[in-house]
Amino acid sequence: MILRKALQDGMARLRDAGIHGPERDARALLADAVGLPPARLSLEPDLELTAAQQARFDAALTRRCHREPVSKIIGRRAFWGRDFQVSEAVLDPRPETETLIAEALKGPAPRRILDLGTGSGILPVTLLLECAGATALATDVSPAALRVAAANATTHGVADRLTLQQADWFHGVIGQFDLILSNPPYISETEMRDLAPEVLNHDPHLALTPGGDGLSPYVTIAEDAPRHLTPAGRLMVEIGWKQGPDVVAIFREAGLSHVQILADLDGRDRVVTATIA
Repeated sequence: MILRKALQDGMARLRDAGIHGPERDARALLADAVGLPPARLSLEPDLELTAAQQARFDAALTRRCHREPVSKIIGRRAFWGRDFQVSEAVLDPRPETETLIAEALKGPAPRRILDLGTGSGILPVTLLLECAGATALATDVSPAALRVAAANATTHGVADRLTLQQADWFHGVIGQFDLILSNPPYISETEMRDLAPEVLNHDPHLALTPGGDGLSPYVTIAEDAPRHLTPAGRLMVEIGWKQGPDVVAIFREAGLSHVQILADLDGRDRVVTATIA
């Protein structure tokens, strides 16, 4: 079968399965199956697939029809212009999380960074690539997630500047940091049942929800962050788009200052920042 026909058949199969964006997904899966950049598919439409490539594409389509995310099928996700390894052990990075990076880069370049609940390591790895000379500590309770973060740090050449530590939030963390950031689990127990199958069945629940109203991680972070921030240090957390006022109240009650809500590119509340100054 040639590329053009394989792509057409793949799109039809995904469309029949009710997959949103079948053209995009079929193209990504086919490109991965044949080892080409997606943009090359239209340049070589008559390229003949090998039997192995056809089998790989068919298997990928089957997984996608069962609502497995494309990123988990091909094992990577683009974030801030770079590819990062992902697996079932980590949260699939979302574009809105780039709001944290954008805000972090607006201020003074941090020398020492702490990322709480790092998952795939996209936040500290990205910031280390953007901030020459900085170092980072990243924590996570999951050994499997830390292995993915270590692989991403190695791939992007920052393993010598990133320390990974198995820890529950600040437990065992020593020292102060110019920037503390986190994309914690924040989905409420009630909201979990409304998640798409791609998220509910393929992201670790520990990274999605803390249970209850979804706010408990912010209480822990707000209580412990002040003693780990340098005098001019900044705290930044991702939030659910309805949680802004609640997280602001939690941070202010903990004595944090200059508490602000920032919107993502869709105009939804996405990040809360604070300092101790």
